[in-house]
Amino acid sequence: MSEENSKFDRGMALRHEMFGAAGAEEAFANASDFSRPLQEATTRFCFGEIWQRPGLDHKTRSMLTIAMLIASGRFMQLSVHMRGAVANGVSEIEIRELILHALLYCGIPSAVEATAIYESTLKKS
Repeated sequence: MSEENSKFDRGMALRHEMFGAAGAEEAFANASDFSRPLQEATTRFCFGEIWQRPGLDHKTRSMLTIAMLIASGRFMQLSVHMRGAVANGVSEIEIRELILHALLYCGIPSAVEATAIYESTLKKS
């Protein structure tokens, strides 16, 4: 097995752990000819290489990802990464505190949008 295949396999396994079948196999199987290379590169490089590096655990990487998505206004992927964060052990309180901390540095609109995304994605009641 080549190193690239190994990175892809590790990346697909992590995507499955974090996002379930819908975020791994189904998302990849439903990719168009246009988007398939992006899915392959993301799986191999993002989840198969960077997320596998020592130095930061998956929980910390998830919290950083949420913070960076909020800070950069990239809300489209926030719900999927919030689900992944929960799978990586981030608690509801930690997500709430992260959003409140982002309020200070990213602004009220970003915190309000992140809260709405959390509640529509993960909040049970």
